[in-house]
Amino acid sequence: MTQLANRETATNQDADEIVQRVREFVAQTCIPEEAAQRARNHWPSDELRLELVAAAREAGLYGPHLPKSLGGLELPWGVRADVFRAAGYSGLGGIALHCSAPDEGNHHLLHIVASEAQKDQFLAPLVKDAKRSCFLMSEPQGAGADPTQMTTRAVRDGSDYIVNGRKWYITGAIGAETAIIMARDGNAVDAPPTMLLTPMSTPGIHIVRDMEGIAHESPGGHCEVVLENVRIPAENVLGEPGQAFRYAQIRLAPARLTHCMRWLGAADRCYDIARRYSVSRQAFGKALGAHQAVGAMLADSEIDIRASALMIADCAARIEAGEKARHETSLAKVFVSEAVWRVVDRSVQILGGLGVMADTPVEAFFRAARSFRIYDGPSETHRDAIARKIFKKTLAETAESEV
Repeated sequence: MTQLANRETATNQDADEIVQRVREFVAQTCIPEEAAQRARNHWPSDELRLELVAAAREAGLYGPHLPKSLGGLELPWGVRADVFRAAGYSGLGGIALHCSAPDEGNHHLLHIVASEAQKDQFLAPLVKDAKRSCFLMSEPQGAGADPTQMTTRAVRDGSDYIVNGRKWYITGAIGAETAIIMARDGNAVDAPPTMLLTPMSTPGIHIVRDMEGIAHESPGGHCEVVLENVRIPAENVLGEPGQAFRYAQIRLAPARLTHCMRWLGAADRCYDIARRYSVSRQAFGKALGAHQAVGAMLADSEIDIRASALMIADCAARIEAGEKARHETSLAKVFVSEAVWRVVDRSVQILGGLGVMADTPVEAFFRAARSFRIYDGPSETHRDAIARKIFKKTLAETAESEV
């Protein structure tokens, strides 16, 4: 019993130590770069990204989610939650540790599903050389929250596939090394989709525009991409043909959670700025935070942050234990995305005019946080899935009680 307690204490000490190191790294390396980045009013350059990655490597913090065999830290999910949260305190933190979207989710998918040859060709450069990747699923015709509307086709031609279609909202496409493409396997209307791996330099892949959005947090923009007779060897099929929806869940369920982890760090940052301002700012004869209305906003924000952390910790423990945790990560995605939005919005309100100016990072977080309620499944889609599961479970319980 004593030995077990000692091991647990050592593990907790190790976890606390690495989280503290990430906090210090973000404070000393990432935050000082933010003002110049905000002034650019554009997504972070690859030059800046690689400088930050080099600094994270030197600090021994690179790739908290990556296997040790690929140069990562291979942290357990519970520790990963706190590390990602600490990294999210700056919009540049996840970029520096190479654990931001979409790369982190793509790393996870390739590590689980790719063949050894595909890992050598595609995954190794992404992690060892800090190359970027993109995931091509959403389409203008409607495929996104409902991927069954996908129209992009991958038609077999001898030992290759020929891919034609149009994708959009493709985060990180500009400058990406590797693409994971989802396309229907064949010409049949209801053909099941397949995932294919290919370099972004493959002939026929055309980035037609960087879609201007309300935030510029992701290197490589958010792009519309045309796929015109893109020839991809059949050996580059990721996993088994026709199983893309299954593999998408392997990627998306953990990715929902890691988004929550990083964004909770952003909520921490905005909350810290707002509460400190509420002490220093005088209004109507007393500190701003001493006014009941402002105090209530601070209290509600702390409640949202604490509840979000507990939901994330629960999901992380389930995944660590080998559960798929799709239902639980859907619950977390809805709650945390909306809680983060409330925290950031309250922070803007507490800061007043300063909250809508670029003098603090709150304004940038405010613009970026709005998207969190949409990507990786909008709240409405998750609520629908959650409700269906509740209904199915309740029907089964009712039928069992009637036997």
